[in-house]
Amino acid sequence: MIYPWQTDDWTRLQQLRGHWPHALLLHGQAGIGKLHFARHLAQGLLCETPQPNGEPCGTCPACRWFSQGNHPDYRIVVPEALAAEAGQGAGGDEPAGKAAEADGDEGGKKGRAPSREIRIEQVRSLLDFSGVGSHRGGMRVVVLYPAEALNVAAANALLKTLEEPPAGVVFLLVSARIDRLLPTIVSRCRQWPMGSPSPQAAEAWLVAQGVDEAAALLAEAGGAPLAARALAQDESRVLRDWTLGQLAAGAGCDAFACGEALQKLPVPLVLGWLQRWLYDLLAERAAGRPRYFPHAGASLARCAQRLDPAALATFMRTVTRQRAVENHPLNARLVFEALFLGYRELFD
Repeated sequence: MIYPWQTDDWTRLQQLRGHWPHALLLHGQAGIGKLHFARHLAQGLLCETPQPNGEPCGTCPACRWFSQGNHPDYRIVVPEALAAEAGQGAGGDEPAGKAAEADGDEGGKKGRAPSREIRIEQVRSLLDFSGVGSHRGGMRVVVLYPAEALNVAAANALLKTLEEPPAGVVFLLVSARIDRLLPTIVSRCRQWPMGSPSPQAAEAWLVAQGVDEAAALLAEAGGAPLAARALAQDESRVLRDWTLGQLAAGAGCDAFACGEALQKLPVPLVLGWLQRWLYDLLAERAAGRPRYFPHAGASLARCAQRLDPAALATFMRTVTRQRAVENHPLNARLVFEALFLGYRELFD
């Protein structure tokens, strides 16, 4: 089943069934269940006895194979580091199976960190998949997630495939950062912006999931309910709260303690905390309404009054540049020390 807030997108998509595009680009905010939706859509396209509204029946051989992760006409291509997430779907309620394409022989090398890119070998493997006929006489479906993880070589290889699409193959590209995709890839896909849930619907869903402090977590996640649920289950929340305390200290922020305490955490995670705090500082100066950390309003107001707006804008650009290389090999401790030193200087 899809999430409650995706019903409208599902209903409108069924209008395309008579002339289904060879490539559909599902894009929208991170944490709203786009991957889960894409998997459900793939199952609906492969289902041999779909319901009138396009929903998969769940009982035909195709649906049973799909739920087991071994449908011969389905492939999902993800970075090696996200294979577990893709196997479970964004909802975490589906079993991992054989459908996730890894990095071939390189995936078994010991001592190498799992790649966070979709590599050219993975895209090339789709040529073999696309070159054979359907096992069940219907469509063949490929999901690429997240599409912005395609490295340059893989993106160019995919572009060639999209320019001359194989008959009977549907590509479902899923992206939270459409701006990072090659414009030529975007232009060869039917774009489909996924709607985000209303705050009331998202909070109600979180409460039904047994999440405490749903409103605060939803604010921190920017309104994305799956991201909010992940925050509730995040083992690093103690460090996150400690980091927010350091940021709230303004000129008293201990940059070297931050580097020491946070060095084992993923760089993107900490950059996300910092970037949301900076956004709230800017929002506090402009409108007095923080978006991500409303519970820290007093600390944000105090810090916002003491910093230099021009310096804040410059520092936000620095953090944005750092996010562009956040998945590359980095010395996390040095990165964090430099960033928190830069943050402290905003108050000098």
